[in-house]
Amino acid sequence: MGHVEALTKYVTHFVDQLAYSGVEHVVISPGSRSTPLAMTFAEHAEVNHWVHLDERSAAFFALGIAKKENCPVAIVCTSGTAAANYYPAIVEAYYSRVPLLVLTADRPHELREVGAPQAIDQISMFGRYAKWYQDLALPEKDNYVYARKQAARAFEESVSGHPGPVHLNFPLREPLIPDFTMEGIWRGEVRPTPRAKEGKAVLPDNELKDLFERLAQGEKGLIVVGPQTDPALAGEVTQLASRLGVPVFADPLSQLRAGDHDKRNIIENYDALLRSEKIQETVVPDYILRFGAMPVSKAYLKWIQKYENFLDHYVVDDAPGYREPAGITTHFLWSDAVRLCQGLSAYMPEDNVETSWVAKWRHMNSIAKQHMLSEPDDLMNEGHAVVYLSESLPDESNFFIGNSMPIRDVDSFFMSTPKHIRMMANRGANGIDGVVSAAVGSAATGTETTLLLGDISFFHDMNGLWMAQSKRIPLTIIVINNDGGGIFSYLPQSNHPDHFEELFGTPLGIDLSHAIKMYGGIHKKVTNWEDYQQALGESFHTSQLHVIEVITNREDHVDFHKKRWNQVERAVVDWSESE
Repeated sequence: MGHVEALTKYVTHFVDQLAYSGVEHVVISPGSRSTPLAMTFAEHAEVNHWVHLDERSAAFFALGIAKKENCPVAIVCTSGTAAANYYPAIVEAYYSRVPLLVLTADRPHELREVGAPQAIDQISMFGRYAKWYQDLALPEKDNYVYARKQAARAFEESVSGHPGPVHLNFPLREPLIPDFTMEGIWRGEVRPTPRAKEGKAVLPDNELKDLFERLAQGEKGLIVVGPQTDPALAGEVTQLASRLGVPVFADPLSQLRAGDHDKRNIIENYDALLRSEKIQETVVPDYILRFGAMPVSKAYLKWIQKYENFLDHYVVDDAPGYREPAGITTHFLWSDAVRLCQGLSAYMPEDNVETSWVAKWRHMNSIAKQHMLSEPDDLMNEGHAVVYLSESLPDESNFFIGNSMPIRDVDSFFMSTPKHIRMMANRGANGIDGVVSAAVGSAATGTETTLLLGDISFFHDMNGLWMAQSKRIPLTIIVINNDGGGIFSYLPQSNHPDHFEELFGTPLGIDLSHAIKMYGGIHKKVTNWEDYQQALGESFHTSQLHVIEVITNREDHVDFHKKRWNQVERAVVDWSESE
């Protein structure tokens, strides 16, 4: 068997096994050493291949597809620094538990560490951010079965336990062109490796009963749902709350604020309420049962730290893990969240349990909502930009949210809706990089998508717009342009004006319209609410790239939020004292 035959069988069986296991998308960045993989993926009829010129953006684009589809996506690049550009997205995938198959081409072993061009040390280059790593064997006679088995395992490793990225490094010798006219390639000579079977974790019956009895002893329970992706959880966790007679704090990424499930016990305004020490001390629960990651609300984090000694804290995770950044004493429950809810609900057949505790939270939430959503001033602000956006978002659509202030404004101003809107964000490492690319990726498979982010984050990832233009992917982007990093105005750094603007405020001072035009997008700059609402409506009725630039004043941002929080505190305290 000659080199070309060995190479061709190796890569065709590898790619075919990935397709058989369930890979439907691959994002390829051009390069010479990765030619065998790139051409083979392009040749395979069952895999959609996307070509992206910028590896950093390509990896986030793949991350967006994987988030949307809840399925591993492969990324392919050549050797050298191309692979290093994947690093930020791999870190994000690791912490946000998104499955990626990272396939890096490499020089063969004899060309490593000898000064060969475009050859760097790619061995375990992503460290522990790769759930599993292999420096693969070279394509040689009859080792295509080995290649198929490595593909099968890579897929399973990426989705088992907590999903995440895996890394396979491919040493490849020249010539690099496969011969697809050969016999015995694809699925021709070997049986595909079947998918592994993995059951969902559940608590033993005695442990479940013990948990129920402990929860039943508490008169003032609380369910908290942080960022999570299982669409089945909403109905089950709200039913559990209904039977326990407890409120549910719903993070914007909990998938609980939108949809047709029961929302009577959903509390959206807990962040505004818990900013008041007067309110905090009157609503300390007996226990907290948390699903998903830690909510974005810093007020909630500080509250549970402050009252740690007065409550029992439970965190549910579907596989062993320790996502508890508050540092308080915690009971970890390693169980499938849906099955845990179903198991606990079975002990309580009665729905719609009314308690004074849940009634209090509902009323406080209603008061807070009234003040948070009160009519805006004529001046544009980030909060009402979210309010009007939430009212305009199409049903059955995606809403991708940028980090820093946008996710916090969504937490404060996006209220419950019967529309089916899936909310996503890069909340693993919480960076501002790659947000545009990830949002474009989430839109690539056909679901109408809206992205909300700040001007710095938009600037940081403008390369991501190329895929929207190149592949004609429709997307509405709302850029909150306060000419800088608004979140730093809330931090102690803002008390040091001598260096604040240069080091933290970082005003861009550029006209974004030229970049948007370069990528074939439609740009609208809005400075009043009527134009904003009109621009939103227009963007949702055309299949193009729309960028709506909302001009706000960074200096007004903190005062706007504090005014709303103070109004909430006064109104709730007055109501409480009158009871």
